[in-house]
Amino acid sequence: MYVITGITGQVGGALGNALLQEGRSVRAVVRDAKKGAPWAARGCEVALADMTDADALARAFEGASGVFILPPSEFDPAPGFPEAREVIDAIVAAVARVKPRKIVCLSTIGAQAAQTNLLTQRTLLEQALRAQSIPVTFLRPGWFMENCAWDVEPARDEGIVHSFLQPLDRAIPMVATDDIGRLAATLLQEEWQGMRIVELEGPQRTSPDDIAAAFADVLGKPIRAQAVPRETWGALFRSQGMNDPMPRIQMLDGFNEGWIDFEGRREDIVKGTTPLRDVIRKLVAR
Repeated sequence: MYVITGITGQVGGALGNALLQEGRSVRAVVRDAKKGAPWAARGCEVALADMTDADALARAFEGASGVFILPPSEFDPAPGFPEAREVIDAIVAAVARVKPRKIVCLSTIGAQAAQTNLLTQRTLLEQALRAQSIPVTFLRPGWFMENCAWDVEPARDEGIVHSFLQPLDRAIPMVATDDIGRLAATLLQEEWQGMRIVELEGPQRTSPDDIAAAFADVLGKPIRAQAVPRETWGALFRSQGMNDPMPRIQMLDGFNEGWIDFEGRREDIVKGTTPLRDVIRKLVAR
């Protein structure tokens, strides 16, 4: 029995699909029974649990061969990340009580960075789970290709991809969520001891100019990337409803300055197979 938290999201859903296609037993952890219904219809067990409820999580993890932990991301966290810490405390309490055989945790590229930024939420989770005696794999993927969903409308209407990643010709690790889910399914079925880190990127590193070229190919019209001036980010993010844009700005700085990157050797990074154009094609067709 493989337990999946976050199964209603893109990565968790891809993982659930991969395990079901292999004939594995899956327990879907959801907050809302209605969202669990489609998975129940496909033969999954459904466990109701909020990610801040240690008792409910412990019941969901009971008897698991492996648990996939995907905590909710807080995109506008309060200072000190109290929202993430509440979730982490509940996860750790549940894991300590039930002691599942192994854990695969979705972390992030750059989780080892000392500088505080939006991704520090994953750093804190890694630190907490490392202290447990259960075998744990931290799956650290690159930037999600699906983040290009924000670019569909301006690319189609303006012929522009407005980029916070800069300079525009600098390529960074990106990966499709389907590739993350498939690798997570493989990792959950492996056996190991202690803690390990697995880093994942797509077939090739990708720049904003590459994203614009992919949109041009899919839309059949000229598309160019245009940098969003950094001095405008704070006001822009606040206008979009953020209370404190600094963690997001610091994350973007990390990618742009290069201190958010993979920790291991380049030759050890796992390569996904899904090309960027395939992801953009799906996003455009929505």
